[in-house]
Parts: sequence; structure tokens; C-alpha cells
Amino acid sequence: MSSGDLLRGRRSECASLDRLTSDAMSGRGRVLVLRGEAGIGKSALVEYVVRSAAGCRIARAVGVESQMELAFAGLHQLCAPMLGHLDRLPGPQQDALSVAFGLSAGSPPDRFLVGLAVLGLLAEVAEEQPLICVVDDAQWLDQVSAQMLSFVARRLLAERVLLVVAVRTSTPAPCDDPFAGLPELMIGGLRDSDARALLRSAVPGRLDEHITDRIVSEARGNPLALLELPRGLSAAELAGGFIRPDTGPVANQIEQGFLRRIESLPDAAQRLLLAAAAEPMGDLSLLRRVAEQLDIGADAARVAESAGLVEFGARVRFRHPLVRSAAYRAAEAGRRRDVHRALAAATDPVSDPDRRAWHHANAAACPDEEVAAELERSADRAQARGGIAAAAAFLRRATELTPDLGRRGVRAMAAAQAAFEAGTPDTALELLAAAEMGRLDDLQRGRLARLRAQIVFARKRSGEVYPLLLEAAGQLAPYLPGQAREAYVEAIGSAVFAGRLDVHGGVRAAAEAARAAPSGPQPPRRIDGLLDGLTARFVDGHDQGAALLITALRSFRDESGGNEDDIMRWLWLAWPAGLDVWDDETMFHLTDIAVRTAREIGALNFLPLALTYRAAVHVHAGEFDAASVLVEEATALTKATGNSTLGYAEALLIAWRGEDSRAATLIESGLERATAWGEGRAIGSSQHLLAVLYNGLGRYQAALASAEQAIEYDDLGVYDASLIELVEAGVRGDARDSAAAAMRRLELRAEASGTDWALGALARSRALLSGGDAADLLYREAIERLTRTRVVVHLARAHLVYGEWLRRENRRIDAREHLRTAHEMLRRCGAGAFAERARRELLATGESVRRRAAQAPDVLTAQEAQIARLAGDGRTNSEIGAELFISSRTVEWHLRKVFTKLGITSRRELRAALDS
Repeated sequence: MSSGDLLRGRRSECASLDRLTSDAMSGRGRVLVLRGEAGIGKSALVEYVVRSAAGCRIARAVGVESQMELAFAGLHQLCAPMLGHLDRLPGPQQDALSVAFGLSAGSPPDRFLVGLAVLGLLAEVAEEQPLICVVDDAQWLDQVSAQMLSFVARRLLAERVLLVVAVRTSTPAPCDDPFAGLPELMIGGLRDSDARALLRSAVPGRLDEHITDRIVSEARGNPLALLELPRGLSAAELAGGFIRPDTGPVANQIEQGFLRRIESLPDAAQRLLLAAAAEPMGDLSLLRRVAEQLDIGADAARVAESAGLVEFGARVRFRHPLVRSAAYRAAEAGRRRDVHRALAAATDPVSDPDRRAWHHANAAACPDEEVAAELERSADRAQARGGIAAAAAFLRRATELTPDLGRRGVRAMAAAQAAFEAGTPDTALELLAAAEMGRLDDLQRGRLARLRAQIVFARKRSGEVYPLLLEAAGQLAPYLPGQAREAYVEAIGSAVFAGRLDVHGGVRAAAEAARAAPSGPQPPRRIDGLLDGLTARFVDGHDQGAALLITALRSFRDESGGNEDDIMRWLWLAWPAGLDVWDDETMFHLTDIAVRTAREIGALNFLPLALTYRAAVHVHAGEFDAASVLVEEATALTKATGNSTLGYAEALLIAWRGEDSRAATLIESGLERATAWGEGRAIGSSQHLLAVLYNGLGRYQAALASAEQAIEYDDLGVYDASLIELVEAGVRGDARDSAAAAMRRLELRAEASGTDWALGALARSRALLSGGDAADLLYREAIERLTRTRVVVHLARAHLVYGEWLRRENRRIDAREHLRTAHEMLRRCGAGAFAERARRELLATGESVRRRAAQAPDVLTAQEAQIARLAGDGRTNSEIGAELFISSRTVEWHLRKVFTKLGITSRRELRAALDS
């Protein structure tokens, strides 16, 4: 069968691939996912790309079902021929890829740092020659390889690289598909005319017209079906029109056809095919050693090859993946075990111990401690390479093969932990159920309870979690007081996020239970101080707990003793706590360290959270453009890593910008999502943001209503900020009683915090409710205190309300000074609605103020501006690429656009151009 026959009817698909190849060769990175059922022609199109890419380097990988549990196996297939370029990558990327591929020892690398290293490697190779990467049967790649290829695909831009990935439809389920959202081409069936022509070219002799109609109809345009279905029919059936009915799915019919052909072979040939199917690497020398052990003669290979099912060349290649699966499934379980036993014996225990362990596991018919221990060692090696999903698979099989009940429970817990970290919580919960059936002591049961609660919390931050954590903390307390205290912090944190939707007593109940926590280790850790501060805050009240909480949070800023690890682990709770006590300096430093550390070590799962909170710091600082860049980066990373998008910073930004319809829509959708997920704190936060939005727009009744809903519950980091909005909305909206009540609550809390931000906000709120000289002094105090903080946008609002009050006092000249300052500051920040409020007030003083013309789109995109700033600071392309998780070639591509837009010709001119 010629390649032209296999591509019959695929002219448009081939043209699309030709365009993508041309784009890649000219420096425009491209990716395409080919999707379709088994046998539809994806592999033929992959081969077309390879054959037609003259002048390009080819890298290829093929997913193999039996290899799915081996971490980085698919990625290593693709990259192995290119590792000669490894020394061109930045040091951290070299180390990450070397450890992942088992070339060197080291700490487990973040898998997305490995992905960045692969991106860099492809870009380096493509500098010498355009690179075409093809991955067939990607549905059978190991999990981490599939994730990393998806990450690389989403970041190809200016590299001379084309990545073509062929995936069988329906596997995996769409929600688990790492390639979802990438450019794709659905490969459908051939038209009837092309199907008939292909069928006739494949069947020698006479073909009855009715049989033709039947085969074409059943094949549904599937090329492999058109070629294989007739093989099961005799010449008489083909010519005479008599054929058995077969109504199964096309892929099943094709596999059944292969199965019949396999079963017609001599026993030795069938066993050889089984051994080849069970050995995914296609290693011919290994297969020969296995054949000798199984007493399979040389004739078996010739028989299997002459049947058109397999090729024994430099490597073993099956005619189609369905042949491999048919050969494996056709064998009885005992025969499969014999083959795996022979493969384990023939596999080098030094160079490939994990594959050997996996074969031993598949050869085991009953529990076997020796094999289980071997799998446990393989899990350790996989985890050391960052292959947490593979570690989970090894541990799960080790659990099944462990005869001792106590040891089985411990291994099941380890497997559950690995499965949870690998992002498969359902599997983790199943393994925890298996662990409970083992003989666990009280300490192990405490650890199990904590892990189960952590899994539930990761899936849904609702109030059902913290009782589980409190139970776990109580179980751990007699044995591991440090871990017990951590579990109490997690319990309080889960109650914080459940907020008003909790049905188990609320965060106060969790904090009261935490009072029973055992003493922590000496000297106290940062987390011990955080537990004490949170407990006091929720049991004794904000005014009593603020000082303890501030002290605890500032300990995280101390750059001694591994504060980076503590910040990365506890930022999710420490940052809202910092907001709760108005500690802008701590919020600044925590997020600075978090973002810097995440970038340095490539912690891409954590980085979006750090960027989100850092963006919020920028919003409060009035640096809306910087915040927008980080929001955009966080969104891109969550898409690339397949995690849920974090919407808080984006909602905060547009609320302050005063984008009425967009902000309201986004925040309202956040409210619906929070309610559905049981996240009560997010409801309070959304109502606070609506109050900010409506105060900016001068819709004070709506602001008042939102603020009052926000303070229905004492949400950490939300309540105090909502009181401020309520005071302003109440004063402006003729609800002074509500404003005064809010003021009384605010006084206790702001004075307890004692920061300039807290006291400045308090002075501003008091001024709104005061008159005469007292108001004047309070406004001045607010401005003086807020000037000493990082929260510039709040300082601008203090100037605004002071100017509004001065105008109402008929002090127009004084009013103009503060209104001009407010207008300029708010306009420069991008707080459009508040700036418009200032403009209207200036007009009321008699000053002529032009409405700012609608802005043209920014000259630079957010990412271009970010790259330009880094380049202006003296960073190299490689350093910028490492920080932003893109290739150095993409950095150069962006800089060329920056130079053109700014009308400059060198990096030396960047800083001045950006400042202007």
C-alpha cells in the first residue's frame, strides 16, 4: 500500500500541515493536535509531516499503553536525541531535566521547570535547523510527559518549531485531557468516493458491489477499517455478496480482525507477539533474550512479520497500536505473567530497575513482599525525579502485592499522598479507604485523617472540611505535636474560607478547638505564631488578637531559617491575615519573596497564587498596569498548567478601575461560583468589591447595600475594608446611622492594628462623620498617615473625600488643591470612576477640567511592557525567559516589536523610552 493511498481524500488536512510547517520554518512556532478514532489516519498524517519537512530536523515519540506509569518516558523519547544541547540551557533548567531523565541525582524538580527546560531545549535545537516534533498515540503518554508537552505547546511563539500531537478521541475524558484548548484538527472519515477507491485498491480480484456497500457503510470512512475488514472475508464472500453481520464499533471490529489474524498464527509466533507487546521500548536485543528464555525459535519472527502484523528492524514496530493491544489482550493471564517474568529477568537491574520492577509486578499472581519492596524503591526513584504520578502508580501496585496488613496500610497511605500530589484526588481517596482496612496505629490513623481532610479541602473549600482537620489534629497531638498544630492552622483556614456558608459552628468554633493544641517545638516556628495569632483573633476578638497576628506575620518576613518554604506553604492564609491587620509592609514583602522564590525554583503550581496576591498589592499601591501584567501572567500559567483560574486580583482590579458592566458581571459570576462551591469568604469579598465599584461610580445606595451584605460575617481580610466602604456610602447616601454604627466597629479594630494604613483609614472615616475643625484635622491626619504607606490608591481617595468636603464648606481654593491631586493620582493609577468623581467636583469649584479622551490601546501589550522593563533593568534574554517561562527566542521576538513600537534601536534606550 503506497503512502499516497493512505492519504487518499486528505488533501485539505495535508495543506493545513504544509502551512504549519512553512510557518515554523520561518520562525513562527506552531502546534496542532490531530484528533480522531483509531485507524482514522492520524498516523498517516504524522508520517506525511515527517516526509514533507525537507531541511528540518525530526524528533518523535510514541505513547505506549504499558509505559504510562513510567515518569517522563514519553518526554525522554522525544528529547533523548537532542540532549547534546543540554549544556546550552540555564543551570537550573539543565539540572531539572537531568534529574527528571535520571542522568544525575538531585532534589525532585518542579515538573513545570522541566517543561521550561524542554521548551528551551527545543528552541536551542531549532536555532540550528527548523525542528518538527511529532507525537503519536499521545493518549498513552505518561501523565507528566503529556502535561509537559501541553505546557510547551502553549508557549511556542517565535521558535522554529512545529509540534504535532496525535490523540485518539474519547481517551482520556475531556476534563482530563492535557491537550484541550490547543489548536486542533478533527480527522473525520473519508467521503464515500474516496472510501470506495481505497477499498478497491486494497482488495485484489473481484469485489461484489453489495459487499462494497456493506464494508464502506460499516467502516464509516475509517481507512484502517477499509483495509482490515476485508481481510476477515474469504474470496467467495468478497465476490459473492455473503457476509456475516457485525455491528460493533469500528475500532472494535478492527481489533477483532487483528485478533483473528493473531490467533491463526502458530503458538510460538503468538507468544513472540505477546512479548513484543509487553515490551514498550521496541528493544530487539531484549526481545531476543526473552525469546530464548521462552524457547521461541527464530521462525516465529518470520511468521509474524510475513503476516503483516509487525516489523523486526532496528526496533520492533507493530503495524498499528491496535495490533499491540490485540496481541496482549488475546493472551491468557498465566501466559502474560510468564512473558513479564521473562522480560524482568532479561532487563538490566542497574540501567533500568524501574522497568524491571514493573515487569516483576505484572508477573506476580499473588502478594509478594520482595516485589512490593522493589516497587517501593522504584517509587522513591520516580519521586526523586519529580515523577509523582509514576510514584503513585508504583506505590499503588506495591500496596496490592503487600502480604502484611500493617505494611499494606502504610504503603496505601504513601500511595494516596502521591496520588493527591499528582492531582488525582479520587484515586487518593480510594487508596485511603484501602489503608483503613490495614492495621494502622493511632498515629497513622491521625495522619490518614489529616490527608483525607486536605484532599477534601483541595477539592472544595467548604465547611465540611474543618471538623475532619480538628479530628486529625486531636489524633496527632499525643505523638506529633508540631503536625497537630499545623492541622489546627489548616482547620482554622478551612473555616475562614467556608465563612458564612459553614454549618459546623464557624471559624470561632474551630479556633476554640485549637486552644487545645499542644505546645509546639522549641524554638517556636513561624506557623506556631500564626496559630496563636489566629486563635486569639477569632476567640478573643480582633482587638485582642491583632498584635499577636502582626508579630507572627512579620516573622515570615525574616529571611533566615527557610522563610521561603514557609511562605510558599502558608501564603494562602498568611496574606489574607496580613490584609486583616492592615499590614501593607508585610503584604508587600510576603508576595515579593513568594513570587521571587517561585520563579527561581520554577514552582509553576504555586506561582499563580503568588502572582495573584502580588497583583493585589500593586492595586492597593495604585500600580494598576503592573497588576494587570501579573493577572495576565497568572491566567496564562493556570491555563498552561491546567489549574483553576484565580479570579480575585482581576475582580479587584476592575472594581477599582470602575469598569461598571464588566466588573459587575465578573463579580456576580464570582458570587454564583462561591455559593455553589461553599466558599463563604468569597461571597463577602465579592460584596466588598461591589461596594468599591459603586462608591467609585457614585451609586451610594448600591454601595451601601453591598457593604452591609459584606459585613454580615466577619470574613478575614474583608470585614474591615467593607466597614470603610460602608461609612463612605452611608454618609454620601443619607444613611448616617448605618455609617456611625460601622464607624464604632471600625475604631476598635483599626486602633488594635495600629498601622498607618489602619489609622489613616480610620481618620478618613471619622472625618466623613465629623464637621468643622475636627473634620479638617482628621482629613489631614488621614493624608499624613497614608502618605507613609504603600497604599497610594487609598491616599488618593483621602484627597478626594477631603476635597469634596472642602468644596461643601465653600473653601474652593483649598478644595481645588486636593481635588487636583486626587484627580491626577487616580487618573494616573487608572481608577477611572473615582477620577471622574474628582473631575466632577473640580468642575463644581469652577475649575475647567477636560474629560480625558478615550485612550487608544496601549502602545505595548502587558507582556511586551513586562519584557521591556526587565530588559531595561539589564536582564539578558535567557534570564527574562527563565523568569517569565518563555524561550529566549520569544523574548527576542517581543523585544523587536517593542523597539519598533517605541522607535528605538537598542536596549540602552529602553529605560528612557519607558519612563517617557
